[in-house]
Amino acid sequence: MVLAVALAAVGGLVVGSFLNVVAYRLPRGESLVRPGSRCPACGVAIRPYDNVPVLSWLVLRGRCRNCRAPISARYPLVELVTAGLYAAVVATQDDAVRIALGLLLVTALVPITLIDLERRIIPNKITGPAAIAALVATAALDVDFLPDAVIAAAAGGGFFLVAALLYPSGMGMGDVKLAGMLGLYLGRGVAPAILIALVAGVAVGVAVIARKGAKEGRKTAVPFGPFLALGGLIAFFAGNDLVDAYLDTF
Repeated sequence: MVLAVALAAVGGLVVGSFLNVVAYRLPRGESLVRPGSRCPACGVAIRPYDNVPVLSWLVLRGRCRNCRAPISARYPLVELVTAGLYAAVVATQDDAVRIALGLLLVTALVPITLIDLERRIIPNKITGPAAIAALVATAALDVDFLPDAVIAAAAGGGFFLVAALLYPSGMGMGDVKLAGMLGLYLGRGVAPAILIALVAGVAVGVAVIARKGAKEGRKTAVPFGPFLALGGLIAFFAGNDLVDAYLDTF
């Protein structure tokens, strides 16, 4: 188990490095493969030994070797977060389908969060393949879960579709598709995921209004995708327990 978790963390570092590329290039319509990694300031190609996740950033003290321009701490942070989530999935899940779905979910939610925070969009090029991957993994490893997953996807997506139709300026179709995608990964756990997302979103909205005032705060656009991602991750690890606790209580 220790070896599996360690390998998952190392894999997460490598995948996290690639997800940084996805988050930067995908919304700009650039290839994810060519050209190789380059300094955004001077355009010089990053050498392989300067592209080691986290370690290279620390050795170079967060600067480009060529032009000494600062490199955002976001890059090693994303690598570390991805590594931590990968390790958590392997450490806490005990069957193949849960591990596969967890790793796929993390891989999708990390760039979705980054892109939505920066560009206020949730790309179909991520949610679409992620949804297909969930269906394939479930059909291959635990076909009995497939009906629950499809029903949860329809329920989660349908809930946000109604919200988007009633309040189009506050809820986008990207959020609708993301909620549906989460249903394929979480099954009935999509319910607490949505609840957590709504509570977190309201809390942040209240904080923004408290800081900027009611008039200015209501004009501040806050992307909802990161809250859905947060709810989705919490629900993946604890969603079924939350649902069971609710059902046992009521």
